[in-house]
Amino acid sequence: MHEADPTSQSNYLQIATKHITFDWTVDFDNKVITGTATHELIAKFDEVSEVIFDTSYLHIEGVKVDGDTIQDFRLGPKHEVMGSALHVPLPRTLSAGSSILVAITYRTTANGTALQFLEKEQTQGKTFPFLFSQCQPIYARDLIPVQDTPSVKLTYSASVRSVLPVLLSARRISPPSDGPAHGGKIIGKDEVVYTYDQPTPIPSYLLAIAAGNFQYRPFQVPDGKQWKSGVWSEPELMDSSFWEFSRDTARFLAAAENLVGPYRFGVYDLLVLPASFPYGGMENPCLTFVTPTLLAGDRSLTGVVIHELTHSWFGNGVTHAHASHFWLNEGWTTYVERVLLQIIHSPAHRGLSYVIGRKGLLDALAFFEDKPKYQKLVIDFDNGENPDSAYSRVPYDKGANFLLHIERTLGGLEVFLPYVKDYIATYMGHSITTETWKNHLYAYFQKNGSEQQIKALNSINWDAWLHQSGLHLPVEMEYDLTLANPANVLADRWYESRHTTDISKLDFKGSDLDSLDANQRAVFLERLESYDEPLPAGHLFHFDKLYSFSKTLSTELRFRFYILVLKSQAAMHFVQGAATWVIGADDTGVIKGRMKFCRPVFRAMFKVNPDLAISTFRQAQTQFHPIAQSLIAQDLGLDLAGLRARG
Repeated sequence: MHEADPTSQSNYLQIATKHITFDWTVDFDNKVITGTATHELIAKFDEVSEVIFDTSYLHIEGVKVDGDTIQDFRLGPKHEVMGSALHVPLPRTLSAGSSILVAITYRTTANGTALQFLEKEQTQGKTFPFLFSQCQPIYARDLIPVQDTPSVKLTYSASVRSVLPVLLSARRISPPSDGPAHGGKIIGKDEVVYTYDQPTPIPSYLLAIAAGNFQYRPFQVPDGKQWKSGVWSEPELMDSSFWEFSRDTARFLAAAENLVGPYRFGVYDLLVLPASFPYGGMENPCLTFVTPTLLAGDRSLTGVVIHELTHSWFGNGVTHAHASHFWLNEGWTTYVERVLLQIIHSPAHRGLSYVIGRKGLLDALAFFEDKPKYQKLVIDFDNGENPDSAYSRVPYDKGANFLLHIERTLGGLEVFLPYVKDYIATYMGHSITTETWKNHLYAYFQKNGSEQQIKALNSINWDAWLHQSGLHLPVEMEYDLTLANPANVLADRWYESRHTTDISKLDFKGSDLDSLDANQRAVFLERLESYDEPLPAGHLFHFDKLYSFSKTLSTELRFRFYILVLKSQAAMHFVQGAATWVIGADDTGVIKGRMKFCRPVFRAMFKVNPDLAISTFRQAQTQFHPIAQSLIAQDLGLDLAGLRARG
């Protein structure tokens, strides 16, 4: 039996959902979803007399058990993080293995975190409203009454009525994806029923919905593949979205199959969301959500797609049992993503990705210096503690470095990759803990390896990697620096020039960057930001005059530039530009809702000009996703509830 999930009030260890049938209506006028969720549940033990579901900010209208209405269901007291437990008494006591149907009629409310309804003005086309969900880590309970834990994996089917096209994290049954948009009906006026089926069991955090004025364009799929792939976006973004992703997505997925086994979900589509989406991507099965900041115009950021599709095996396939073991999702995905970079491109590209990730990891470890348990890979969450409070690069990059260290300790990729395939084959479709993973690792090499490899595993400081805090990795890691070196050399030249007071004598020119690609330029900026002593203000003014980072349309580079200059004597000169940029009040006109960008920029602004940081956030607060709103407010020391009340 799994250890209990500290973020769920459900009794999933006694009885668990096997399948959910959704009957939904999307109500854009009232900004709610209404309908019924019918759970087919299987008892795990004898004498089960009730089902307990997680809910949060849901209005429960009625409950039926095996088709009969019951009146004595009850909502427990509201917990700030976990919400209100819905207790449904059963008319008969269940024995182990028996099943029962529980149908819950309900509607969502405006207070939940999972759904963001956007006004038409917040979309690219500015003609129709937009809806999208974000259920990870514990917000599916805002969308449906559910046992909201990764330890429960379920299938689902759905019928959704909407006046705008609807997408779900499932395979579409009707109307066909490649047919007329909205089934040929009038978008925004005619109600259409969309039907979907997800036959592969998934955890609740992967339940997803989006509704808006979408178009679809298919990608060319390699011969012999049974899956389909394509991109959805608003019409205004379709050409740029298709160009950005059409060359690489299907070949990335095929490469992943060659590495770790068959893709099980049948469809791999991308949906380009509006700018308030708080992440780079979300690995919803069949339908990866991606941020529009990936539309760089040069395909330099499609590595995010490698990461998200790799989740099809690590996370969506083999799933962490609960938030304490989140690194099993993200650490494994980041590690395999970088192996794929080596296979698709070169070992140097794998090394460059580790270099870029290392900077984000060290920043995250420093950020949590006062909350050291969040520096650990396995986090001992208190009961009811919000796992979003620990969200950072730690599970991604500390986890990926840990796996790289194990790979090297055992003898390299040739030794490690057969184990990776066995790991996936063994636990595909299951939810596991770190202890289960470690036990399998040892068991595999006891059966298939040598005594020397077991000694190698025993030489690893498991406690330091998994359970100890600290500002650095337990082992100093070395990476292939072939691609990083040119960027580092240029950064070092700038740093060595910091004592030159006559700017006209500096030997730099705008063409310095011509030989560096976008990722190398990111390394260049990060290297400059990592020095103990910032460049003088005059140097940074000249720096920006040469390279125009304060005007670049690349969100990745502009973000790093602002982090660099806001730590320097030039901060007061650039802080207003950072403020207008992060909320889209500049020539970009696009809010930087991705938390990778907005949270560090607001934190950096706050250190320079707290009043400006707070007033800027208050000005644009409702444009950010609720998850981002909460965490930015936390970063700025604000009471979000009070802000919303004043708003």
